[in-house]
Amino acid sequence: MRLRNIPGSQKIVDESPLVIKEAEKTRGLWKELFGNDHPVHIEVGMGKGKFLMTLAASHPDINYVGIERYTSVLLRALQKIEENPLPNLVFVCMDAADLEQIFAEGEVAKIYLNFSDPWPKDRHAKRRLPSREFLMRYDRILEKNGRIEFKTDNRALFDFAVGELGPAGWQAERISYDLHSDKELMRDNVMTEYEEKFSSVGNPICKYIVYRT
Repeated sequence: MRLRNIPGSQKIVDESPLVIKEAEKTRGLWKELFGNDHPVHIEVGMGKGKFLMTLAASHPDINYVGIERYTSVLLRALQKIEENPLPNLVFVCMDAADLEQIFAEGEVAKIYLNFSDPWPKDRHAKRRLPSREFLMRYDRILEKNGRIEFKTDNRALFDFAVGELGPAGWQAERISYDLHSDKELMRDNVMTEYEEKFSSVGNPICKYIVYRT
């Protein structure tokens, strides 16, 4: 569920130096923006940012871009990071359907999808971030050996996501229907706010890592 609209959130997001404005002008130039040749990883639908902030602090040799559509949600991330900004993390406020407008072909090394909106009605299937429509978009911005990592506690959404892989030309490297019982996958796992919440009440967390065939 999305946060309610917060008065003034748009203004704060617009004025923050951590949010890239007119990001389409950065297409093909993300490494120049960060000032290095490190790989670029993105999280689509980053929520309040805990996941990416943890990764960015732990991996200074990777550049991270958080994509979030809603200013009221992005505001929460800005409030968390403003006291200790990380040089390898920036945000973009945009709709995920427009990813190709801000990332060039092969410019992204990894994409994270965490606890995405399930869009449960069948007529909204194309809006689901692990849908074949979105997999086609990811295909065009990912580098040759790029990976997508997806986590959710919504089994129906996960089953849908797994079913989309073959028709879209993707293959699973790893699939887990109970991430927190998988010692190998948990070795480097970074939990999101939703993951902490749902796992604490006993909901199994599903995860896949996929690549293009």
